Amino acid sequence: MTRERILLATLVAFITVGGCGGAGNGGGAEAPAAGAAETAAAAADEGEIMALDDVKASQSGSVWQEVANTSITVTYDRPVARGRELFGGIVAFGEIWNPGANDATAIAVSRDVTINGNALQAGKYSLWAIPDPNRWTLIFSREADVYHTPYPGEEHDALRLMVSPRLGEHMETLAFYFAVVEKKDAELRLHWGDTYVPLSITVP
Repeated sequence: MTRERILLATLVAFITVGGCGGAGNGGGAEAPAAGAAETAAAAADEGEIMALDDVKASQSGSVWQEVANTSITVTYDRPVARGRELFGGIVAFGEIWNPGANDATAIAVSRDVTINGNALQAGKYSLWAIPDPNRWTLIFSREADVYHTPYPGEEHDALRLMVSPRLGEHMETLAFYFAVVEKKDAELRLHWGDTYVPLSITVP
């Protein structure tokens, strides 16, 4: 719910309740009854129905995980396979690709971490990949708040690492998820179609 809708709902509730007081109460309008603003705002929300044609083809999502006292957040838009050939098809092998859609997929870590044994400083990064049948390159770029194309360039890279893709169950909609969280270790997976890429993250 946006701040503007909350303010509007509060004003409506105030006017409605205040209008019932009149001059007979000797003190002007009464304060809105508890919960009136929330009720009005909820009613406003219920009235908003998005047209099917207005829904994004790749809808927004995020995943957050606490590992010890480190927070890890991935924010991304989620393309759907829809029967298409993915890697080696709509996602070309050997070319840089942002694993998402619309705004570039971003990952934020609250403390310095290691990813597959490679150091990554605390901060927010956009995430890029170069898929390959046997070995993927994953890129963490300091240019965090960018569109999914074009790639910002190597000069902004914070980390590049190689990862072996694996076969898994079909994932119709691209997903990031934490398959394992144990003490100070976690495994973050990028999964689309029958391919997933695991990232082993260790926190201090």
